[in-house]
Amino acid sequence: MAPRLLLALALWAGCSPCSGREGEIASAPTQSRVWCWAFRYPMAVDCFWTLPPAANSTRPTAFIATYRLGVAARGESQPCLQPTPEATSCTIPDVQMFSMVPYMLNITAVHPGGSSSSFVTFVPEHIIKPDPPEGVHLRPLHGQGLRVQWGPPSSWPFPEIFSLKYWIRYKRHGAARFRQVGPIEATSFTLRAVKPHARYCVQVAARDLTDYGQSSHWSLPATASGPLGQ
Repeated sequence: MAPRLLLALALWAGCSPCSGREGEIASAPTQSRVWCWAFRYPMAVDCFWTLPPAANSTRPTAFIATYRLGVAARGESQPCLQPTPEATSCTIPDVQMFSMVPYMLNITAVHPGGSSSSFVTFVPEHIIKPDPPEGVHLRPLHGQGLRVQWGPPSSWPFPEIFSLKYWIRYKRHGAARFRQVGPIEATSFTLRAVKPHARYCVQVAARDLTDYGQSSHWSLPATASGPLGQ
């Protein structure tokens, strides 16, 4: 099928009403599931999709990924940048900030049985979700608590401009539940409500300072290097 016709099919699919949740499409069984996250805000939005069931074949499936600002069919479409035509991800660069006009992403899968199109709409600020904080480190303060230090995710481009806030969850080894503190705007915190001679497991999560989007997943767990109070 000619690329122009496939692009026209993708644009036609974008005119249909979206009944799914913003940032994620409720797809028919023969369509791809598409979702987008702004974990590199404001540098880019990264989008991903699954192979449609009809694509189960020894021959590779190719994808045409395009986006436009606004849902009107008259909007100008741009390519969503893919590493290869067979890749199941693409990147929208140069995000327009603080606009309530949604982006629309169209994904057309070209497979041996024909083609199918899926789409998703989103506002970049609504799909911000940082990656987890990195380098979580614990330092016992002899008899005074547990010092937790971490860094912002390396994928977050400008932490000094687009600040993050953080939550800490921690539990004593053998305990059933975590305790949680936050939000914290610094990248270190001293846990005072800890027991001497106990070991703790600690994780940190991040969120945009202005509460756009969602919190990150929890970081990899860190444990104190030695029992507190020694």
